[in-house]
Amino acid sequence: MKTKSTYSLGLAFVLSCSLALSPEMSAVPQGGGQRAGEVSRVIPAVSIGRGGKTVAVSAKTVVEWQDTINTQASARVRVGLDDGSVLNVGSDSSMKVIKHDAAAQQTDLELTYGKLRAQAQKIAKPDGKFEVHTPAGVAGVVGTDLYVEYQNGVMNVIVFEGFVKVCNLLGQCVVVKPGQMTTVRNGDNSAPPAVVQAPQSLLTSATTDTNTGGGNLGLAATNAAHVSKLTILVVAVVAAIPAAVIPVVASHGKGTPAKPPACTVGGSGPQPRCQ
Repeated sequence: MKTKSTYSLGLAFVLSCSLALSPEMSAVPQGGGQRAGEVSRVIPAVSIGRGGKTVAVSAKTVVEWQDTINTQASARVRVGLDDGSVLNVGSDSSMKVIKHDAAAQQTDLELTYGKLRAQAQKIAKPDGKFEVHTPAGVAGVVGTDLYVEYQNGVMNVIVFEGFVKVCNLLGQCVVVKPGQMTTVRNGDNSAPPAVVQAPQSLLTSATTDTNTGGGNLGLAATNAAHVSKLTILVVAVVAAIPAAVIPVVASHGKGTPAKPPACTVGGSGPQPRCQ
């Protein structure tokens, strides 16, 4: 009888504990995904593909590792990563957050197609990285502002601030500086072409196509344009220096007419005639 009573008390204790824990258990997020950041601005319609399901996106929606962000026509979304980096995904785009470890400063993004503007925090960790992958190649940054576009097998990279190392799938790379751009084609085994100055029209479109409102994207585009224009201005000034100096030197070479000698009175020898 005593054994039965003890068993009953034990069973009652277990049941009471399970009932007490059930509200807490239900509060645990389902899926257990690792957080990468959250949405700060959205222009519908944007969705997240997560574990075979589709999640509607609004401000404050949490973004997790392995989430795929999809935007439809005219839609855009801004995602603030937990390390302070900012992602602006343009319309008709699909980007996957493979990994974002803020503590280790390791970020891997995959742009399947579309347009992405990334403002990455400076990498301070020895093994830190921030990379944007496309089917054509990869752009690795240390801490910068860059634009990546992948359409029809072509990857375009424009740098607004900092330096970006752009590589094809064979590991052949070029370094792109502010105001410059390069292109990598899918299936092209040759090294990426030499970097060129990005036209003002591309700097502008790269900004407007990924702008979700607010922020300093327009200022960065202006700064990048100034870098490009400054390079052209310096070359023009250097080229113009000989054209400006030679006429001045030539005019000094001819000299000025000599003044007639002053008149003197008295003395010996022929004297100049006073006027």
